[in-house]
Amino acid sequence: MSQHDRTITDHTVPLAVRDHGGDGPPVLLLHGLGGTLDAWTEVAPALTKAHRVVSVDLRGHGLSGDAPWEWDAVLADVETVAARLDLGAPAIVGHSLGGMLAVLWATRHPECPAVVNLDGLRSAENDPANYPGMDPAALERELAQLKAIFDAQEAAMGRPLPPEQAAALPPRSVTVVGGDSYLRPGPELLAAVRYSPLFRDTIPSLPGVRCPALVVLPTQDPPGMPGGELMAALRRGVRRDLAPVTEAHPHIRVVELAASHNMVQERPGEVAGLIVEFLGSRESAATR
Repeated sequence: MSQHDRTITDHTVPLAVRDHGGDGPPVLLLHGLGGTLDAWTEVAPALTKAHRVVSVDLRGHGLSGDAPWEWDAVLADVETVAARLDLGAPAIVGHSLGGMLAVLWATRHPECPAVVNLDGLRSAENDPANYPGMDPAALERELAQLKAIFDAQEAAMGRPLPPEQAAALPPRSVTVVGGDSYLRPGPELLAAVRYSPLFRDTIPSLPGVRCPALVVLPTQDPPGMPGGELMAALRRGVRRDLAPVTEAHPHIRVVELAASHNMVQERPGEVAGLIVEFLGSRESAATR
């Protein structure tokens, strides 16, 4: 199935999209913070066997335009993509930040048939209470280390890239300003997302999801994150806080995958299989 790239220009911000083709109920794919629609290159083909599949560069990412990060505005971007590509009421599949958007979309769109959230529930940089079972001194030390990592990443977004580094990066991840190359998104967008309460914790929004929802949790530490107990404690906190939500809302299903936060790149076949199985079971139940 051939894919087609286009840019939606009759919107408040230009939106780059990729129509992967396929027949069947529509699915819209949303990447994570700092990613692009290329994140779905290995997942999308498996979905087109049963679905019409579209992916998008979120604002400030990839080939889409720059604009302030406001959650309502980004959801309006998603609405525009669905309307311009005649997707009707698509299922939303999102990774990380995209998974958070999928949850928010479902709380505001009762017609949404299903959402899939791929480790998009809680930022790694969070409140101490969200890391149960850790020694307080170790927790304070590791949170400080994590903050330093994210501070350095944010600062790097504002500095020009060395030419050899810019040449080695995917074109969608780089923008040229005044002859210098910079990473996308910029530091302003990164800071706006990083400190947003919705990015820090989307779990409180889950009870507002009325459609079938699949949440996929990783079991492994992401590369480049601090060692020790921090990531394991974060996963414990997510499981702890998901338990009462899924008990009260059985249409929200949780599965764990032997991968890290980077599951879409590490296990694309397994991720695609989980999505296809979940959406297929949901559609079968709807026709019975």
